[in-house]
Amino acid sequence: MSLFIFTFTSWLPILLMILPLLLLLHVFPKKKPTRFPPSPPQLPIIGNLHQLGDFSYHTFWQLSKKYGPLMYLRLGSLPTLVISSSKLARDVMKTQDLDFCNRPLFVSYKKLSYNFLELIFTPYGEYYRDMRKIFNNELLSIKKVQSFGFIRADEVAQMIELISRSASSSTPVNLTELMLSLTSTIISRAAFGKSYRGGAKTNFHGVFEEAQALFAAFFYADYIPWLGWIDVVSGQRARLEKSFQDMDMFYNQVIDEHLDPERVKQEQEDLVDVLIRVQKDHHLTRDHIKALLMGIFIAGTDTGAATVVWAMTELIRKPSVMNKVQHEIRRIIGNRGKVEEDDLCQLDYFKLVVKETLRMHPAAPMLVPRETTRQCRLDGYDIAPKTLVFINALAIGHEPESWKNPGEFWPERFTDSPIDYKGNDFQFIPFGAGRRICPGMHFGVVTVEIALANLLYSFNWELPSGMNKEDIDMSGLPGITVHKKSPLLLVPIDYINSTNGKTDK
Repeated sequence: MSLFIFTFTSWLPILLMILPLLLLLHVFPKKKPTRFPPSPPQLPIIGNLHQLGDFSYHTFWQLSKKYGPLMYLRLGSLPTLVISSSKLARDVMKTQDLDFCNRPLFVSYKKLSYNFLELIFTPYGEYYRDMRKIFNNELLSIKKVQSFGFIRADEVAQMIELISRSASSSTPVNLTELMLSLTSTIISRAAFGKSYRGGAKTNFHGVFEEAQALFAAFFYADYIPWLGWIDVVSGQRARLEKSFQDMDMFYNQVIDEHLDPERVKQEQEDLVDVLIRVQKDHHLTRDHIKALLMGIFIAGTDTGAATVVWAMTELIRKPSVMNKVQHEIRRIIGNRGKVEEDDLCQLDYFKLVVKETLRMHPAAPMLVPRETTRQCRLDGYDIAPKTLVFINALAIGHEPESWKNPGEFWPERFTDSPIDYKGNDFQFIPFGAGRRICPGMHFGVVTVEIALANLLYSFNWELPSGMNKEDIDMSGLPGITVHKKSPLLLVPIDYINSTNGKTDK
């Protein structure tokens, strides 16, 4: 008995230490192993970065055909999901939108958005909701967008006049260049109150082209933080800083002009006027105003131009569709000489052409990346907080389960179809959906429609001499917005003058 008591008392302190651990293991059973979605093989340190190449949307699309519509990658140290189906897009942007509505804190996003003050790149929270209200109620409400109709009409008329001069000599026009000029000028007049065409003082277009490129640029600090010093040595950080300073100087100039007490105010408020007017009520600093303007210009210029160019590219490759949409426009407009915005609602087949262009060529084929806000599950898999999430709108728009012959440009597929791009139909999401749907969707679409409709109404179009439709390069350039790689050169034939004012009946 004495031996037993000695042994027990000797082990008693150890048992008292172990007992709480045993109780914890009983109350909190061993954590189940994490179940990741299917993934391509990964390399040490870089993970799957080596597989991306210049065109991540195409790479992701091809990989998803092998590994499935929910694919897990590791981009350096970042856990990453790629969504390539409408079902999963619905889960991410509707059913579990709150779990997937954040934004990654990328280096270029932070710098160029004034430390995430811009709406598109700011993390989700109270600030995002407040800024969204300003956009919806003040900056880009339907009423406000309509008020800029005179700007769109004026700039489109000038573009048509410029093309007419080329038509008189049968000279090819560079539609890529023309559309970039048109959309940037429309936005600069709407946002800043005047056109900065030519950029005499600010090299306006160069400043924004560089900023747009940097939003899509690779920074080691984003993916492999301990290699962030390479961004400094390579000059990438200096390039980012210069771009920011150039852009900041331009915005300060614009705001100072608007605050000048001797400035002659225009009858129509521009977007800088609006932001200055609501500044006190919403506690906006000058940096807030500059950040919000940056988002409007960066997001609005490239996307509209790219969409019109892709539409004209598809139409020149499909003469039957070109003839059909031109016949409709000319029949309805008659000999009035131009298409006005009030006419657009009557152009049923034309609307189908625009939809089909957005399906086949979403301007941002890989939607602006999201980030998970917390631990969650998706399609039975475990998803960690701060996981980077890419939604491949291009792959979803070509999903065989949703679209018959998805690789064919066929506007008739939308005939009598309720499917639209406004965020309720997840097989068709060129502007995204949910809390993060594009706030400038209406502005962008009406700009595309009025420009495209007038190009089709005013001119017949031919390829340059010696070129066949099979020769058209359909590849795109890398970037958040995907432009056609080679400029679209077409020969305009002045339709109105060639028919002496007689149009299709």
